[in-house]
Amino acid sequence: MSTQIRISNANMMTFSEKLKRFSWALFIPMCLVLILSEVVLYSAGGGSWQPFALSQLIKIVFCMGIFAFTSFSNIKFWIKSAYFIYAIALILIVLVTFIGHTGMGAQRWLNVAGINIQPSEFIKMALVLVLARHFAWMNSVDLTKFKNYLVPTLLMLIPFCLIVMQPDLGTAVSIGLITLGMFFIVGANKKWFYIGGVLLILAAPVVWYGGLHQYQRDRIITFINPDQDSRGAGYQINQAKIAFGSGGILGKGYMNGSQSQQSFLPEKQTDFIFTMLGEEFGFVGAFILLLLYSVIVAILFWTAKTCRNRFGQLVCFGFMLNFFIYYFINISMVLGLAPTVGVPLPLMSFGGSSLMSLLFGFGLSQNAHIHKDQQLSAKGS
Repeated sequence: MSTQIRISNANMMTFSEKLKRFSWALFIPMCLVLILSEVVLYSAGGGSWQPFALSQLIKIVFCMGIFAFTSFSNIKFWIKSAYFIYAIALILIVLVTFIGHTGMGAQRWLNVAGINIQPSEFIKMALVLVLARHFAWMNSVDLTKFKNYLVPTLLMLIPFCLIVMQPDLGTAVSIGLITLGMFFIVGANKKWFYIGGVLLILAAPVVWYGGLHQYQRDRIITFINPDQDSRGAGYQINQAKIAFGSGGILGKGYMNGSQSQQSFLPEKQTDFIFTMLGEEFGFVGAFILLLLYSVIVAILFWTAKTCRNRFGQLVCFGFMLNFFIYYFINISMVLGLAPTVGVPLPLMSFGGSSLMSLLFGFGLSQNAHIHKDQQLSAKGS
């Protein structure tokens, strides 16, 4: 049975009406984090716009265009395009396998017109879209049937396996958690989670010896005992702890971080930018960023709860999960509370792929908020 979306023309809004419904409460903290990112990236460049701050500013301007288009477009477009967007993102991940660019020991990037993009970042929001589209018009009885979770599980497993092969364990874990979170939100039977947890525990030895690369096992061992190889696998996390801890309450001062400015801190502009923030601005600076993140998550939750159509609700909840998982994993990693994985700090880390995916997600959430009173219905044919 096919599904056709019916949207009443009476509910269509003009641009000015959409602008009145625009959520400044979500937009302002997003922009404040982007400004903070530029401040830290300027310092990471040694007090220069090159090579990070100016490049990231250009990316922000470009991605703001994507954000604006996504925010004010017709919600019907995103409903109908969900599977197409997912297919494009999946094709890009497949292309990485054959013609991808290798860097830092992983084949994760595609070179497009001289610009490196990381398709695995795009699959996160594409997956949120298709899951929202899949579950939005199911009733409570449908949501208790195991068969209705088979297609979503397959939609997650295909990119999950491809991303693990790159290898990019951090992103693979992220899309797995996003999917499980969406299952929980729509009301999947809790016993399935318990069974899945038991199966994961039983599969752990197989994954350890047959699914992980040696450097990934080294990272987990280093997480358990960072001092075992302080100059090798444990170097990054030890330097990160030294830098963050030395910042104290107020930090060493802007552009005065010894670990970051003297290049002891690796990947200070990407995965470990939170550590650089903590070294230069101290606990206060780190707290402000976490406060902004918490405000964003709270507003996304409120947006989802106040949305009257199920599709908008699930898109907002899915993006909220995505955003939270982003910064939870990154901050846990740099503080030594989780193994080191390649997950950027949302809106802060240098790079365009993550930024584009995130601003697309913010745009979808704004779109859901703007259309929150619009009734969407499905009609079987």
